[in-house]
Amino acid sequence: MLILYHGSTSVCSQKVRVGLAELGLSYDSVILDLQKGDQFAPDYRKLNPSAVVPTLVNDGLVVVESSLILEYLDREMGSGQLSPKGEAAQVAADHWMLRTLDMHAAINTLSFSTAARDRIRAKKTPEEIAQDLERMPDPVSRAKRQSLLEDGLASVHVMQALLVLRRAFTDMQAAFEAHDWMMGSAFSKVDVALIAYVDRLDRLGFSGLWLNEFPAIDGWLRAMQTRQSYATGIAAFADPVASKTLRQSGERYWPDLEERWLKLP
Repeated sequence: MLILYHGSTSVCSQKVRVGLAELGLSYDSVILDLQKGDQFAPDYRKLNPSAVVPTLVNDGLVVVESSLILEYLDREMGSGQLSPKGEAAQVAADHWMLRTLDMHAAINTLSFSTAARDRIRAKKTPEEIAQDLERMPDPVSRAKRQSLLEDGLASVHVMQALLVLRRAFTDMQAAFEAHDWMMGSAFSKVDVALIAYVDRLDRLGFSGLWLNEFPAIDGWLRAMQTRQSYATGIAAFADPVASKTLRQSGERYWPDLEERWLKLP
């Protein structure tokens, strides 16, 4: 039996849940409360020393990193049904799966420099925030998080995030101008891998990042949001009150973010 350790609103957890739904796979669910720090518990750290979600366990085999989990599930349990056919398409899909690492970092940056920053600073004292940061095992990630919480959109990490997203959106727009899905006429693991990231930006009220310049992305997003896998893997875990607060918080930052976005080359 598959066991999935995941966070309800974690984008990487959403990504894997959508994949599980597309493949029709059932699993035992272990939800970690990331705001309370469940990911730092010693027992969980034995499974995932990086103290992040999701983590998949299958008969004792531990698989970490959301893109690798998707690859594993599709290969071992989905007969490759989410993988495009043909050598060139397979290489292109693998490249996109690698690119999601940078996209995840970008979404993390925009979340923790805006809405998550507001939530954390409102609920915790500076001393509590410092304690949470100290528990992060990766010193680079810790320094980044500290910069985002202290400096907000003025953090050096924000412009890097926007550059990553502009490059990704440029390539996504080109793909959707040619066909309905990322890898062609057939739905694939690349669509699964990307939906949580774009959906998070939409939920933050940041759809202006693509509406004018990359409008085909919005059509793809809305198509993805009609799939049962989206309802199962993302919408079912979204608290309406928290979602409303997230958008309201994000929208306050949008004018500043838009100004920075328009300055990109």
